[in-house]
Amino acid sequence: MKQIRISDVTMRQAAGELLSFREKIELAKLLDHLGVSVIELEGVGDSRTDALRVKSIAAAVKNSVVAVPVALKQGNVDTVWNALKSAKHPRLQVFAPISSVQMEYLYHKKPEAMLEEIRQNVAACSALCEDVEFVADDATRSDPAFLNTVIHAAVEAGAATVTICDSAGTMLPQEFAGFISDLFKAIPILKDVKLGVSCNDALFLADACAIAAVEQGALEIKAAAYPQGTASLAKIAKIIHARSAAMNITTDVSVAQLSRTMDQIRWICDAEHKKSSTFDGGARQDDESVYLTFHDQAESILKAVEQLGYDLSEEDQPKVVEAFRRIAAKKERVGIRELDAIVASAAMQVPPTYQLETYVINSGNTIAATAHMRLKKEGQILEGVSLGDGSIDAAFRAIESITGRHYELDDFQLKAVTEGREAMGQTIVRLRSGGKLYSGRGISTDIVCAGINAYLSALNKIVYEEEEI
Repeated sequence: MKQIRISDVTMRQAAGELLSFREKIELAKLLDHLGVSVIELEGVGDSRTDALRVKSIAAAVKNSVVAVPVALKQGNVDTVWNALKSAKHPRLQVFAPISSVQMEYLYHKKPEAMLEEIRQNVAACSALCEDVEFVADDATRSDPAFLNTVIHAAVEAGAATVTICDSAGTMLPQEFAGFISDLFKAIPILKDVKLGVSCNDALFLADACAIAAVEQGALEIKAAAYPQGTASLAKIAKIIHARSAAMNITTDVSVAQLSRTMDQIRWICDAEHKKSSTFDGGARQDDESVYLTFHDQAESILKAVEQLGYDLSEEDQPKVVEAFRRIAAKKERVGIRELDAIVASAAMQVPPTYQLETYVINSGNTIAATAHMRLKKEGQILEGVSLGDGSIDAAFRAIESITGRHYELDDFQLKAVTEGREAMGQTIVRLRSGGKLYSGRGISTDIVCAGINAYLSALNKIVYEEEEI
């Protein structure tokens, strides 16, 4: 049977722009577990956050190919590769408009100049990475002779996959099938590489067009797990599963897990649940079977810390290892959440810029939660009032109104550390700034107070580092 690869484009398109750093990592894990062949990411710009995002996702994905585009205009091949090279299965992508309108409108280039640009970028990518994909944007509206020349040049330069895009989405399935068939006849070299297709859903025929292309020899389909105006991952997977025997095709996507995973992805990508709360990432699910022991080496401990998303300084690394040893000596195993708490309490301890003076929370089942917060900064009292979706959310929003700062809330953990009616609660808050994680820890018999102290602890670390820079 022919193996049809499904390449998910959710994070590379519009839905990806609405996702937080952590949500992108969670989405990548879901797609990887589902069996998607390729996970496509946004490009890497000038910011450190972009590179950290790619590195973090590359570390989280175990089986799927991780694909990142290079910027045709900027020539940032080395920058992208440095961020991507740690992936188990990396892929570099070169996107280029092929129709004359887009070449001149988007890049202000004539066909000859664009051809040379494509050749140079594909060659630069193939010198670093074995898996290089050339994507011919707007191919169905291009000059056939020029499209043939470009594809031939890209393959000769090292492209292992060539993707044909119907960007307008105006072709009917039989027309697109004929287009693909003609390409195979006109460019014999295409049989030596994987041919992929990307279809716009303007006429609601993207899925049908993609399957029609598969019948003509296409081996890879760009699709989205969340509605993106392109082929649907769920529908393509179901079609292949239902017609597997008749068409002699198969895919690695697990149909048994499809419905549940699609529900999870829709929840992550749906912006509605983020509008009323600072908790934009949902509940974090760590693998409780992953743990460390006293006998683990420092390298293993620091690698686990890195996988949590932390970028520890050389000064903080021995502090965390030493704190871990003290805890691990008293118990059989240390879980991932406990390691989080160790990092929060041991790494980057700084003088507090913001200190809690007083707070008042009003909440109930018939009123919205409100928080009145008083913080002290350099001897000055600052006040803020805010509504929220619950006491903790209102408190965090009040802090944001006082400080004028908003950071992505990567995680919020709460657990009891003592027993009884007056049990102490421990809270861990992880904030992300510039792609880097900062964690704070708070302990109190009042869980709201513990949460506020943990938030301020993480916030003070960010403020301290920003002022140092």
